[in-house]
Amino acid sequence: MTESITVYSDYVCPFCYLGRKSLEQYQAERDDELDVEWHPFDLRAQKRGPDGEIQHEQDDGKDDEYYEQAKQNVRRLQEEYGVEMDAAIHTDVDSLDAQVASFYVQQEHPEQWLDFDWAIFDALWQDGRDIGDRDVILELAEDVGFDVDEIDDAIEDDEYRNAVQERFQAAHQQGVTGVPTFTYDQYAARGAVPPAQLRRLVEGE
Repeated sequence: MTESITVYSDYVCPFCYLGRKSLEQYQAERDDELDVEWHPFDLRAQKRGPDGEIQHEQDDGKDDEYYEQAKQNVRRLQEEYGVEMDAAIHTDVDSLDAQVASFYVQQEHPEQWLDFDWAIFDALWQDGRDIGDRDVILELAEDVGFDVDEIDDAIEDDEYRNAVQERFQAAHQQGVTGVPTFTYDQYAARGAVPPAQLRRLVEGE
């Protein structure tokens, strides 16, 4: 039986990208397969208005000092994990449509989800592309092998949008307040933790 680890994350979070790279390194060390069960999380929730749009003027308690410290931490982890990436903090990018598209693929085409998931992550953190742009999402989907109209329809589908919103709420109800958060069995690891810590989480060693 294939084991799986649950990952709560948002594509606009640089630490989620670094955490997934760390998880990838741990997976490569294992003899047995370890699948990723992704759980969407809305990092912009505190700035999202009633219509779902981000209200950039809304104060979420994150000032210039916070973002500068975040950049320093990103650079430190890049060196530690050997990850090349765009270290900018993309505060203006909204990942909601990308998360809806990813959730749809996870539900309807699970065998292709991981490729699409990495395509979204890499587009932002390798190439600096705006994954909040619908055209960018559709181009990424096409590159992975999806019909563009299918993914476009999924993004517009209220059923999938509501399902993603429900998962955002469920994450908070389960005590997840920041991302990335990795859970296995009843245990959790928070942050872009190193492969050794993920090994301890899963294997208890």
